[in-house]
Amino acid sequence: MKKLIIFLTLSLTCYINAAIAKPISIVVHADNATDSLSKKQLIDLYMGRYVAFPDNQSAQPLDTITPEGLKSTFYKRLVNMPLSRVNAYWSRVRFTGRATPPETYSDEQMVLRFIAENPNAIGYVFSDALTQQQKQKVKVILELYE
Repeated sequence: MKKLIIFLTLSLTCYINAAIAKPISIVVHADNATDSLSKKQLIDLYMGRYVAFPDNQSAQPLDTITPEGLKSTFYKRLVNMPLSRVNAYWSRVRFTGRATPPETYSDEQMVLRFIAENPNAIGYVFSDALTQQQKQKVKVILELYE
């Protein structure tokens, strides 16, 4: 029994570390005028400080929830906060009426389809989720690493 617990703990740790080590691609529609964003600009978009890309085109940020913990990994890399603090932040901001949190999708493929159909959308996926076909419809403007 003790060996099983150790094995399961090590397996779970490896699984979590594999997800955390994956690069995250920030993507927009292929025709979006924005070719790159700084991390600060991305923080401003995802934390509701700005609602537009640098060229003043409106931006629609999207969140992605996956079993691999993409959303929590994204915010940890972006603002170095756990998801609980990000959620608390959005509760306060939403209460004041200043901004609304990003719309949430349940998987990466849904986010990629939405972005491919909406020039103002911006989202994030694990980099390995992008296929060659999708790379023709969306473009990577920033990558976040561990």
